[in-house]
Amino acid sequence: MTQPDFTSLIPIIITLALSLTTRNVVIGLFGGVFSGVVMLNGIAPLDTFGTLVKDYLVPQLTDSYNAGVIVLLVFIGGFVALMEQSGGGQAFAAKVTHWVSSKCRAQLSSWFGGIFIFFSDLGTPLIVGPVFRPLFDKLKLSRQKLAFIIDSTSSPVAILIPFIGWGVYIMGLLQKEFSTMDVAITDWEAFIKAIPFQFYAFLAIFIVPLVAFKKLDFGPMAIAEAKAQQGIITAASTETLESFTHKNAKASFVFAPLLVMATVLVVMLVPLGFPFERVSGSVFRAALSSAYFFAAVTLIVLMAFYGVRKLSDGISVYLKGMGNMMQVAIVLILAWTLSSVGKELGTAAYIAEQAQAGFPYWLVPAVAFLLSAIISFATGSSWGTFAIMMPLVIPTAIAIDAPLYACIGAVLSGGLFGDHCSPISETTILSSTGSGCDQFEHFRTQLPYALLNGTIALLSFVAAGLMPSPTVLGFALIAQAGMVYLVSKWHRSRYVEPTTLTEA
Repeated sequence: MTQPDFTSLIPIIITLALSLTTRNVVIGLFGGVFSGVVMLNGIAPLDTFGTLVKDYLVPQLTDSYNAGVIVLLVFIGGFVALMEQSGGGQAFAAKVTHWVSSKCRAQLSSWFGGIFIFFSDLGTPLIVGPVFRPLFDKLKLSRQKLAFIIDSTSSPVAILIPFIGWGVYIMGLLQKEFSTMDVAITDWEAFIKAIPFQFYAFLAIFIVPLVAFKKLDFGPMAIAEAKAQQGIITAASTETLESFTHKNAKASFVFAPLLVMATVLVVMLVPLGFPFERVSGSVFRAALSSAYFFAAVTLIVLMAFYGVRKLSDGISVYLKGMGNMMQVAIVLILAWTLSSVGKELGTAAYIAEQAQAGFPYWLVPAVAFLLSAIISFATGSSWGTFAIMMPLVIPTAIAIDAPLYACIGAVLSGGLFGDHCSPISETTILSSTGSGCDQFEHFRTQLPYALLNGTIALLSFVAAGLMPSPTVLGFALIAQAGMVYLVSKWHRSRYVEPTTLTEA
């Protein structure tokens, strides 16, 4: 094999260029994979495509680890679809609203609802939003605030949980890189140890109670809240999507399946020593697949028993949800394939060689955060960003002895930050839809909060590069509280009060 050079980066460059220009990560990844296969096997379109399928795509599908991840994702997709289409989320949220009598409680209850309904980042807005929207209108809270709360508790919560779609997808990307580089780290270990370094996720989650308790609104959000107090509601100009509701739906539709899931996991994993002893990935994925399957069966039976959906309808929803995971599976397969092609081209070796030539190890997390944020902002896809960035960042971190878990956290945080700032991301669109808020209004009112959190996260990754300790997260949250207070106080004195006086 020849010494890798700059040309080994061509598939990555093509992936980035196509992803950014088309705003479609699947197109970008396929273009990168195809160009890499051409570089390895020469130019012959028909033969090249056949080689790509036979020698690169099929091996990814037949790999036992990869197949296990895809099967698990399919089971998760079916369960999530059932949860979203059972009406249980709305019944649960409706119960929560019984004790809500103040603005602070309304914000906190919708925040708790978003955290509890953690199993679907895209389902949360359409479950929590329609339930709390009338309550926010009644208490004269802006719909922009509801959209902000929903957006802060969908993806940021989901990205921290290893046993739902987000975690399974991320661990699939991590394991591929560890296997390629022959590193003795498990995907589970890496994910768990990277959690304290997901600074942006924690900052996004904890800014909500901070703002709610102390009324620390600033920027366009403060103006929106002032207008809502005067009875001016900025609603969406288009008809909003309503999630499934049914008069017979019960809050137990949420509790019971999750209890069954936990029981199955305990029965299958605890005898093997989990969580105190290492359990093989194949056993863990088999246990999770079983847990999601029996939870789905429980929910289908409950819906039929209470007359919400017939058994055949519940099974149809389940199968459709399984099919909805096809695009996620395609992204994963292409990401795995791009990593394999890159290994043959020597991409990781070239990046590592250049990094060793003088790039400061402590800057890797901060740079990874910035690059991930840019890609995610431009494409509106955090998952696609993870697939592009992990093969670049992990080899670099290992080569120059940068803090690996901080670097993984930086990619995840950067992807989330860019997604929060992007007006074209799915969570931005669904959060505004579920809350009945204009999409642009949600984007512009949330942006100052996202930028403040992103700035703190960036500085935290600089610190984590020098001192890779979970204590950095504590300092980040303290800094957030101080910055939110100062910015809110400054905004109040300079904008809100003069505006109110003028309008009066």
